[in-house]
Amino acid sequence: MTKDLFDKYIWLVDTIYRAGKITFKEINERWLRSRLSDGKDIPLRTFHNWRIAIEQMFDIIIECDLKNGYCYYIENADDMEKGGIRNWLLNTFAVNNLIHESHHLKRRILFEEIPSGRQYLTPLIEAMRDGLEVELLHQSYWCDKASAYTLRPYCVKVFRQRWYVVGFCKEREAIRTFSLDRIHRLQTLDTKFVYPKDFNPAAYFSESFGIIVEDVDVQDIRVKVYGMQRQYVRALPLHPSQREVEVADGHSVFAYRMRPSFDFRQELLSHGADVEVLSPAWLRDEMRQAAKELAARYAD
Repeated sequence: MTKDLFDKYIWLVDTIYRAGKITFKEINERWLRSRLSDGKDIPLRTFHNWRIAIEQMFDIIIECDLKNGYCYYIENADDMEKGGIRNWLLNTFAVNNLIHESHHLKRRILFEEIPSGRQYLTPLIEAMRDGLEVELLHQSYWCDKASAYTLRPYCVKVFRQRWYVVGFCKEREAIRTFSLDRIHRLQTLDTKFVYPKDFNPAAYFSESFGIIVEDVDVQDIRVKVYGMQRQYVRALPLHPSQREVEVADGHSVFAYRMRPSFDFRQELLSHGADVEVLSPAWLRDEMRQAAKELAARYAD
């Protein structure tokens, strides 16, 4: 039920966004052609309830132009191209809807599997919206059994095919991150909480790579990237602080200002011999040791 409602919200945003301006009658006509409608009209009251829910959940405001034919439009449409959840929602639904409408192409469009799926994503977003704590049974890869945690969900983040929820964990008395695919059970509680005004999700992750925010100092990091690999690094920066500070035949040097977290070190190792850490010295030594251990795995 919740999943279907989530799909309907995104359908409405996508329909109005692509149309620019559109009347309720035209929205209903397109709705009846959608697989979500089951051939039934949208009641006007339901439409307005969706508008309110969309504004509360996604900060997407659907307005009505009363002077020009009662046409509906997205007030903050210019923000759609700037990335973030709005752009992700629209892109995800647009592709998903296209595939459903074009059954003969299903086997020709391949996606990466996200194991966490929507099972817990929607109730977590709703808990964030309503300011409600959740109780989750979570088992990390480092533990033999699952443990129960009470969480005040602050934000959700996707990284490397997995969804994560970040919030204040009452048992740990600190901000913690939980992978949704490692949750065995989730229950929304009646306990209210106030979202802290000084918590900014983007700022929380701004000095890190990936999902792990380690208690290590922000440092200047220089990495030499060889051959064609530098083209990929240019096109998809490893971190917003990335700067190409040296270009030579066969290599480039990229500079970063960030926390050299576990996720970042794993990312560097994943590029193999195409990437060489120049500084700081301790990180270069760690990469050298990892390379030795890797070479030992393949020794005869």
